[in-house]
Order: sequence, then structure tokens, then C-alpha cells
Amino acid sequence: MSKKVSILVAILVLASMLLAACKPAAPAPEAPAAPKFKACQVTDTGGIDDKSFNATAWLGMQRAQKDLGVEVQYLESQQQSDYEVNINTFLEADCDIIIPVGFLIADATAAAAEANPDQKFAIVDVDYLPQSNVLGNASKIDQATFLSGYLAAGMTKTGKVGTYVGILFPATQAFMDGYAMGVAKYNEVHGTNVQVLGWDMASQKGLEVGNFESLDDGRALGEQLLDEGADVIMPVAGPVGLGTLAVLQERGTGLLIGVDNDWSAANPDKADFILGSALKKIDVFVYEAIKEAMDGTFKGGVPYMLTLENNGVGLAYGSAWADKVPADLKAEVEGLIPGIISGSIPTMPAR
Repeated sequence: MSKKVSILVAILVLASMLLAACKPAAPAPEAPAAPKFKACQVTDTGGIDDKSFNATAWLGMQRAQKDLGVEVQYLESQQQSDYEVNINTFLEADCDIIIPVGFLIADATAAAAEANPDQKFAIVDVDYLPQSNVLGNASKIDQATFLSGYLAAGMTKTGKVGTYVGILFPATQAFMDGYAMGVAKYNEVHGTNVQVLGWDMASQKGLEVGNFESLDDGRALGEQLLDEGADVIMPVAGPVGLGTLAVLQERGTGLLIGVDNDWSAANPDKADFILGSALKKIDVFVYEAIKEAMDGTFKGGVPYMLTLENNGVGLAYGSAWADKVPADLKAEVEGLIPGIISGSIPTMPAR
């Protein structure tokens, strides 16, 4: 090979090497996107728009969707036989956490959790299920209804306030006891004799509807309590209470204390008849349960407790009444909170 040819070959080899070095590297294959975390809510028969636990739980789901980027879904239970069906549907859909709402779904949840130990559940308004994959939810709702009872006793013009329950079980019982204890505290402080219609702390019995759906039942009990002289009524019955609220508006008399969420915000057209609401902030529990399931800190078999101290329960004045409740009564209500938190003011009757 001539010298000139050798030089030419060397130049071609060098050029080829330079071109190879300058050629952009092929992009690395993109890693597959991580599957989106899926949170799934099963309502009780009140439905997603019940203005109670189902709706409040859904607020927590929506906040998790916005803040944490999770996918959220719900299924409505039209009847109790739907509970198992809806839970199974979400099991098949590979939900990362299933959130059943309400005491009535406890049995179906326990059975599903037992059969599916790797599935996480967070059940609303059930303080404890033994399965380690179920996070319960408890609350000191009696602390909030105690404040509501004190307020009702301070606002009544007839000396009688009323209440009734949808279905009586330990969680709803606490609403009633707290309310009656708050009235009793007002009587103690002021030397009055405001009566509670619809609940007897001694016998632990009272007016019970038997469901959480019938507005007609709410109308009937609202009319009954008004006719007996109660002018402030606290229904503990989800949508049933809307029937009572309608009666108050139609008669143009009486005030209602809502439960679970702010009824004046949920029913702005009837805000003139809503004195306040005893809040149980289920949305806080739902959001925190989803967050814990996502970050690996989820721990079942124990309840997540909502209290006055952690702002998980409380009293909200109705939007039309916030400026009408006398300032001194408001101050008294606010002044009760430290004693309730410390335990020096009991909100439940001695057992």
C-alpha cells in the first residue's frame, strides 16, 4: 500500500470515529408511569349528596384528589344488600384503599377485610374493627353536641328543646347524650329548667325514626316536637332532618341544629332556620387515611380520633345567626371548650 493511500485510509478512519463521537446517543427508554393511587368510597343508603357523612367523606376524597393527585371514585348503596356488592366491585377494580361510610356497613367491611388481608380499608363512623387492615374512625362528637345543647338552651323561648335519632347505636347515642348534657350544664349555670324532648339520659331511650332516608319521617317528628313546645330541634338522622327543616320553614317558626357538617352552607335557602351545626369533620379522617395509605404509615386496627382539641369536631353558628346570637352567650360557649378538653367539664353522663 502506497504512503498516500495509507494516509487516506487513516484520515477516513479518523473521520468515521469523529462522526460516531458526534452522533447523539439514542434516548433511554422512558420508565413506565407509576400507576395512579386509587381511593374508592362506598356510601350507605343516604347517598353521596346526603348532606351528612357521605357528602363530608366525599369532600375528603376530593381534597385528596386535588392535593395528592389520587384517583377517586364512589358507588352509592341504594339498599343494605348493596354494601357487599359495592365493596366487591371495588375489590375487583384494584382500589388501593376502600372507604365504606357508616356503622351499617361494618359487617360487610369486616368480612371483606378478613377475606382480603392485603386490601386497606378506612371505615367512617366505626371506631374499631379487629382486622389490621381496617382503620376505624372515632370522634368525641358529644363534645360538639354539648356546645350545641348549651347554645340551644340559651336560645329557646319556650324552655323546651328537642332531638331525635335515625337509628340508635353507640355512635348516634353520643350525639344525644352530649346535647342533653349541654342543656343540663346551661341549667346548672343559669338556674333554669330547660327541658329536652326526645331523649332521656337515664333510660338511654328517645325518639327514633328507624332509618336515615325518609324526609316524611323527619316532617312527622318535626311537627310532633313543635306541637309539644320545642322551638330548637337537633335531628341526628342525616337527610331525615331535611324534613324537619322544611316544616320549620313552612310554619315560619323554630330553629334547627344540624349535625356532621354546616347545614346553613348546605341549605342556604333555609339558613334563617338553622341556628348552628355540631360538626364531625369526617373529611379530615378520610384525607388523612388516604395520605397514610399512600406514604406507608397506614396502621389498621386502631381508631383515628376526632376531638375539639385537634379541631376534628366543633360548633359552627348558622350563617344567618352568627351575628344574632348574643355575645355573652357566645362567650359562655367558647369558655366551655378548655374545660371540655381538660375533662373537667364532662360531656357524657356517668355510667
